[in-house]
Amino acid sequence: MTSTVLVLWDIDRTLVYVGETDRAVYREAFRQVVGRDAVKLPERGTGRTMPLAVRELLTANDVDHRDLELFEEQIVELLPRLLAAKAEQLHAGGQLMPGATAALAAVDAHPGLVPTVVTGNLQQSAEIKLRAFGLDQYVDLTVGGFASDDSHRPALVGVAQRRAAARHGKTFGRSNTVIIGDSLEDVRTGAEGGAGVVAVASGTTTADQLADAGADRVLDSLRDPQAVLRAIAELTVFRQ
Repeated sequence: MTSTVLVLWDIDRTLVYVGETDRAVYREAFRQVVGRDAVKLPERGTGRTMPLAVRELLTANDVDHRDLELFEEQIVELLPRLLAAKAEQLHAGGQLMPGATAALAAVDAHPGLVPTVVTGNLQQSAEIKLRAFGLDQYVDLTVGGFASDDSHRPALVGVAQRRAAARHGKTFGRSNTVIIGDSLEDVRTGAEGGAGVVAVASGTTTADQLADAGADRVLDSLRDPQAVLRAIAELTVFRQ
């Protein structure tokens, strides 16, 4: 029987970097909903889910606690629409991370691998970003896990596993699931959610920090697709 492995890609700073576009969208959403400019923005490169980043945005800018829940809901609903309006800016002001396209293509080419995403982005935002860089063709977004499913990121591994199981008729657990990401939150997501972790030192976190946090394998970049496939094989039942 052919072994099937679920590969969960992170997006921001693992596959793409969108420059200042995300932050511009946060500023615009805050202004529209709250009625004033945000002085402080969410910390960069943390990997936290968008709803939690929005809550941070509101509390850091001294929004009255009585308004937090309503404003959070309104901003989260608004974000994908504002991001879609900046689709051209995403590409012009951002970049593909080194090796991302080749690594995605290599994983997608193997019939034993099921590539999708687990991301702190809302589903619509994830689709917009991937499409802007031509990467949506390499992942099955119908079986991904998104911040619109749950604001607790480790829970998204189970979301993706259940969706993939329903689609492929397989059971997915730690032995046949891998997350590939760049942040400490990606490491925690895999460790707590039930997936091996291939960390990529392409974001704001160093290779040593990723290893110390418990990543199972650490790569400097995605430039070598075979190294990505080897890391997946070493952590799972997948065989090249």
